[in-house]
Amino acid sequence: MKFAYADPPYFKQGKKRYGEFHPDAAIWDNRSAHLDLIHKLMMEYPDGWAMSCNPADLSWILVSSEMRVCSWVKTFHQIRPTTVQFAWEPVLLCGGRKDNKRKPMVRDWISGVATKRKGLPGAKPDYFNDWILALLNYQDGDEIDDLFPGTNGMAEAVKRFNERTRTL
Repeated sequence: MKFAYADPPYFKQGKKRYGEFHPDAAIWDNRSAHLDLIHKLMMEYPDGWAMSCNPADLSWILVSSEMRVCSWVKTFHQIRPTTVQFAWEPVLLCGGRKDNKRKPMVRDWISGVATKRKGLPGAKPDYFNDWILALLNYQDGDEIDDLFPGTNGMAEAVKRFNERTRTL
């Protein structure tokens, strides 16, 4: 099976947070870029995909009833001057390998500490990337395209997965 994971810059944060890293970062300041990405994921990855996004954008980014919202709850997060703190990140999930008798089961949420100073803003911790593979029910021989490789965390997760399964 062929899967994808996408972790684009949050809407309106492309140029501000990633402009120094990528010349086209500003395209993510437009809703159309995010909606085009979802369309691409749905068309090119029918086996399944996952995408991280901002909780504030869920009202317009959920464009298909096939998309499930999973949650990464951050036990430590940046405090912002708002009444209610955003201490979670939605992960949109579509498809994945079906196995209703799967053991161990995988929850649609995970909780843990976010990364600090890992090279790029928004870099994901190892346990997060492992969870994405579990959500998709990734198995040996599958492929996963990391559309925003950044710190190469998903490739490292696949490497860890392959090492674990080949030693069993």
